[in-house]
Amino acid sequence: MDNIISLAQDLIEIDSRSAVSNLKLADRIEAELTGFEIERLDYQDAAGIPKRALVARRGSGGFAFSAHMDTVPELGWSRDPWAATIADGRLYGLGSTDMKGPLAICIATAQSLPSDIPICLLFSADEEVTKQGARLIAETSRLARAYAPLGIVVAEPTGLAPLRGHRSHIEFIATAYGVQAHSSTGEGVNANWQLVGFLAEMKALHDRLRTDATLQDDAYSPPFSDFNLTIDNHGTAVNITVPRATVRIKYRYSARIDPKLVVSLVEAAAARAGIAVETTYHGLPAELPADHPLIRFAERLSGHSAGTGPFGTDAAMLQHLAPCVVMGPGDIADAHTPDESVRIDDLLNGLQLFQTLARQTQL
Repeated sequence: MDNIISLAQDLIEIDSRSAVSNLKLADRIEAELTGFEIERLDYQDAAGIPKRALVARRGSGGFAFSAHMDTVPELGWSRDPWAATIADGRLYGLGSTDMKGPLAICIATAQSLPSDIPICLLFSADEEVTKQGARLIAETSRLARAYAPLGIVVAEPTGLAPLRGHRSHIEFIATAYGVQAHSSTGEGVNANWQLVGFLAEMKALHDRLRTDATLQDDAYSPPFSDFNLTIDNHGTAVNITVPRATVRIKYRYSARIDPKLVVSLVEAAAARAGIAVETTYHGLPAELPADHPLIRFAERLSGHSAGTGPFGTDAAMLQHLAPCVVMGPGDIADAHTPDESVRIDDLLNGLQLFQTLARQTQL
């Protein structure tokens, strides 16, 4: 049991934010998987940074366990995000909950099984941004298809309660252009002013999503969709007229919601403002019926009733390989927070549950 904690610490100490390469972490993970057939799926992200997804299998036809190797940025930390320290029964470090801890559990589960028990590991990159690693696994992995998983456990932090579904998201990137100049001269054009009308319409759409019941899903908490916006002036100083301003919006929706209306409203608002907008779908919402055999099976083993999650996971891509249940140690409320941590007991309990689940050969 102690090995899983030291492994989780090792994984935390390797910087694998989505903005950097994960090859060092992938190599560290592969070193743990002796006796497994390994498939490396290498690619470059949009910034040209080398990334790798890993698929490891032994046998075929059992459960697969999915985890991602990347983390969010280290915003607001008061301690070293990569120090992987233990205090008050908790493991601290960037990604300790989401998801270096669950990642370590998947590895330790595979290591602990007898060689005659089939198991497959699906380790992605870029889950926090584009889900490109999971997309590559779902579309191109030879080993994943040869394994033919009975079901896929996506090891996100759920308090070890199964989630039968979650939202997926659409990303909008709207860009306005100005003319750079010293702001005192009156010669420049500030791109931000071009955004004002567009942003006002986006605020109205944000408010509508929270009040219009026809755009909500009561099977989720909260029932309204996430419509989160950031603005990037690309490092422009306050005494320079902004030459380029980028608005990014993440719109999450569940399987019951048709996103076409929101897409049309965003694109029409951008057209009225005279700014370019790029619309990207990041997979479809993953959702199984409450009576699906995999969900019933996960409920029996975990002792928890299945719910839904307002966030998204790699199941948006991996559902094309096999039915997915989202279930793992830790609390999603601890993810993406300053000084992120996970309870040691949650990791140990998660390992026991995953070991029990992995030994099952039928639903």
